[in-house]
Amino acid sequence: MESHTLATWVLLCALLRPSGTQDTAPEGVLNCCEGDVLFLLDSSGSVSSYEHSRMITFLSELLLPFSLGEDQVKVGLLQVGTKPRLEFGFDTHSSQSGLQGALKNVKAVRGDTNTVEALRMAKELALTPGAAGGAREGLPRVLVWLTDGVKPGDVMGPMARLREEGVAVLVVSTGHGNYQVLKQVVTPPVESNLYFVDIDDMSIITKDLRDAIIEIIRAERITVRDVATDSATLQWRPVLSGLTGYYDIRYSPVPTGGTGVGGSGTSPGTGGFDYQKLSQPADSSSARLTGLKPDTTYSATLTPESNDQAFNTLSITFKTKPDVLSPSVVTVSESGQTSIRVSWGPSQPERVTSYHVEYSALPRGKLHSVTVGGTQDSMLLRDLQPDTTYLVTVSARHASGTEKAMSVKVCTQEVTPALADLQLTTMGSDEVQVEWRSGAGALRGYWLTWEGQQSSVRGPGSAVYLPPDSLSTRLTRLPPAARVCVSPIYRTARGEGLCCTAQFHSNALSYGYK
Repeated sequence: MESHTLATWVLLCALLRPSGTQDTAPEGVLNCCEGDVLFLLDSSGSVSSYEHSRMITFLSELLLPFSLGEDQVKVGLLQVGTKPRLEFGFDTHSSQSGLQGALKNVKAVRGDTNTVEALRMAKELALTPGAAGGAREGLPRVLVWLTDGVKPGDVMGPMARLREEGVAVLVVSTGHGNYQVLKQVVTPPVESNLYFVDIDDMSIITKDLRDAIIEIIRAERITVRDVATDSATLQWRPVLSGLTGYYDIRYSPVPTGGTGVGGSGTSPGTGGFDYQKLSQPADSSSARLTGLKPDTTYSATLTPESNDQAFNTLSITFKTKPDVLSPSVVTVSESGQTSIRVSWGPSQPERVTSYHVEYSALPRGKLHSVTVGGTQDSMLLRDLQPDTTYLVTVSARHASGTEKAMSVKVCTQEVTPALADLQLTTMGSDEVQVEWRSGAGALRGYWLTWEGQQSSVRGPGSAVYLPPDSLSTRLTRLPPAARVCVSPIYRTARGEGLCCTAQFHSNALSYGYK
């Protein structure tokens, strides 16, 4: 009987022994995130010492896998009581050992559940970017509220203001909270950001709550930029800064139906694809991946190797650009009446031996052609007909023997001659006869404007359109020193006009002159 009791006691001790620090973090948590997470912990008089200790243990297990620091996750803890207390801010702990030790020493503050005051402190001391010891600019901010739900106060307004300022709000209630209130407090979606759990069963939500936090503060720590047909740049956050070690980089095409480098349990280089490998020093943050194939999906992995700290392997998939043969684009600039500049691209001097440019007026104009070197990417077409549509074709002869052509329609500008002559003849104190002679060209009409010139009587000008067969008109009730302008109008533009000033010498006093 005694040996049976002893065996039972040993087994019970083994089951209840605390796990201490974890040897390995859950997959995907190390080096996953960057953001500031503030925990609002209810430790008022309605929370027993046992419940408070269970909440602290829950926080310890929840936060243990995260990497802490300036480029990682920062954690703060604010306790709710009659006089809420900030136990530690975001800049206090940059290591798990420091954070875990601080959590073990947290004591409840007791008193009333003054959540409203705690939220005010949370906003002013922690969640406002730029404040001393506060949240970092441009990074996600998260407030996790752990409460027993007993008389939390009027929290809906303060919580709404935090959400409006970009703070994600998550809530864990140990069974007494008002669901209708709490579901309006949390940031959607409610199903992943609001938890009701018994104080003795909090461990069952640890992973789900951690995943919800990660979803908000997940940092894209590896990216691909400057993707070309045969190369790309891999860029990452320098997590090894200040540490000894290096970055191991591997990349290969993704096999059809596979997952790339190291995917599906397959060793790199299998499936007909050999992986390429690079090593970069600890202070680097990018590497150029070369020797890639066009229009191909690649998988790349980045493993920070260091004896000082463990890091996850990061991976990313990208696709190189298709092999674009020049010319793939033809543009027009410097369009004039008798000339147009035609440009093409992309520039591929190492692949193109020459370009052949052909152009002719539509519909049946004479064909012109010219050949230029492979380094040239534009030419000026001269001696063209005004107001005419041309078809321009640019053909590239590639060193591989391939030829590619691209055609565009271009238009020269219309000839818009200036007005040949303008004369004004005064017909009294406020009338003038306007006569003009036009130049050559397909006129669509004339635009005639007039306005007073002296500031004491200057008012809004007037304008009128006249048909193309008009060469004169009479203007009445003009102000003194009226300036009259006539411009020819063509199909595509207004031609250069002429202006004259009409001088009236009688009845000046009626217009304000002395």
